Amino acid sequence: MERAVEAVTVIVPAHDEEGFIGPCLDALAASDDPGRAVGVVVAANGCRDGTAAEARARAAAFAARGWGLTVLDLPAVGKTGALNAAEAGLEPGIRVYLDADVRVSPPLLAALAAALDRPEAAYAGGRPRIPRARSAVSRAYARFWARLPFVADGVPGFGVFAVNAAGRARWGAFPAIIGDDIFVRQNFAAAERHGVAAAYDWPVTEGFGPLVRVRRRQDAGNRQIAALFPALPGLAEPTAPAPGRLMRLALADPAGFAAYAAVAAATRLPVWRAPDGWGRGR
Repeated sequence: MERAVEAVTVIVPAHDEEGFIGPCLDALAASDDPGRAVGVVVAANGCRDGTAAEARARAAAFAARGWGLTVLDLPAVGKTGALNAAEAGLEPGIRVYLDADVRVSPPLLAALAAALDRPEAAYAGGRPRIPRARSAVSRAYARFWARLPFVADGVPGFGVFAVNAAGRARWGAFPAIIGDDIFVRQNFAAAERHGVAAAYDWPVTEGFGPLVRVRRRQDAGNRQIAALFPALPGLAEPTAPAPGRLMRLALADPAGFAAYAAVAAATRLPVWRAPDGWGRGR
């Protein structure tokens, strides 16, 4: 018996993204046809700006593709709450989780759908492109960070990642955690993660203090998931680069290494503390 073709649902959680959600959705609407039904759900979480209105203004563009667009104007329920609200009542299928400040390239959606067209549980991601930052320290940090094995050789999934129906069945509702993307990725062993060559633009955080806040939050998210879900298959894999490779990277880009190391060291200092809640350090 042939397997049914899984529909694709793209979920875009957004908090005060009025300046980013429009270009994000415009890029998504310009995607190549993945050869299956597509729906888009924007979960505007506790927004105090025009995020929801900007999203609804794209309804005609998606309708012209024959794709559905739903915009949820939610109270402040947090990112995982927004993800759960977006998925409520959806039929099983491919899920693509897309940050509101990311711009996908035209081939990405179809490439993710093709990579996930398999009966076994699978996770997929594209290749991140980091646009030139305004801040010199952010440019140096991003340049070095993009060469780390986790990013250069793996399927990191930051900004956009996807799972098929069998993969999505590995967890129920999103738990109330810091790192939803970390949690999903760690639900899959390395052999179950599939990288595609199609790219997407992912902006790096601007400025030293905001970089420290974001890095501290990422580290806290990793620790939280390791403590709460120690049996996840991805937790058994090393994430830090081997000392020899790290040394070669540092010698090839001393300025980048200095920025990366300074941010890592500053995460242990009681400064640049992030406020509670959902936010990016722009």
